[in-house]
Amino acid sequence: MTGMRVTSDALAAFAVFADHLNMTRAARQLHISQPSLHSKLATLSRELGRPLYERAGNQLQLTPDGQLVARFAREHQERLQVFLDELRGVPTNRPLVLASAHTAYLYLLGGTIRRMLAERPGSVRPLHTNRQQMHAAVRTGRAHLGVFTLHVPPADLIATPIAAYPQVLIMPHDHALAHRPDLRLRDLTGTELIVPPATRPHRVNLERALQEAGADWTVAVEAEGLPMTLDFAALGVGLAIVAGCVQPAPGLVTRPVTDLPHVTFYAIHRPGALTDPRLADLLDRIRADIPATAKPDSRQSAPGGHSA
Repeated sequence: MTGMRVTSDALAAFAVFADHLNMTRAARQLHISQPSLHSKLATLSRELGRPLYERAGNQLQLTPDGQLVARFAREHQERLQVFLDELRGVPTNRPLVLASAHTAYLYLLGGTIRRMLAERPGSVRPLHTNRQQMHAAVRTGRAHLGVFTLHVPPADLIATPIAAYPQVLIMPHDHALAHRPDLRLRDLTGTELIVPPATRPHRVNLERALQEAGADWTVAVEAEGLPMTLDFAALGVGLAIVAGCVQPAPGLVTRPVTDLPHVTFYAIHRPGALTDPRLADLLDRIRADIPATAKPDSRQSAPGGHSA
């Protein structure tokens, strides 16, 4: 490694590439040619003595070393920008990037984001991701904080439970099950359910639980994501099981399914990230906005199959 020459320009280029994982889009953002970008990345990889990305089928993905370099590159850029802002005597305007998905944005984070943007426009930037993308964004520094449901908390990140909700059945107000205060899985025998595609964690967990409960059910339709699930429920296509924070549309009601585990949402960040007072303040705000009834309880089962 003696004589290594890693330039800020190469790190900045790699950070942009890591955002896109696409040579064409990254080169366009950097206003350079694809061969020039490829040369910068190859030189950086050679200087570090590590492969930084690899091809997986038709897509590019960062190697574990590439994730570390991407994180360092973004942190380097942030530190440089803070220094330049301080030198010029201007306040930093770097936004905090928050990675999450439909349910959390709609029902957990919306109020916090609105107030922060009203107080200081541009202070927070939402990044819409699935669970895997959220992990990658936090690991590589693309996002400062993730909010998601988890099956197994990642060993290399800090995951703190911030909210827990029962799983509920959403249905028309005049459905035969709507008159009950709560339900058990066996009560769903004979129903048609709106479910995610077969490989999604919520679908896998739900099918297993229904089978163990001896409930005979059928698929009404497969729906990708919460908005489509709620749209199909509103159309009367079938019933759906969602996190208890979801607010039903007019004409629909929810009832808790008592023998399903609670869905727990976690705040996920890199070790040491809360030394940034802005991020610590964001997490405190999110926690303060969680209703008291949804505060995590150690007696509740944390893993949940829903997308956050």
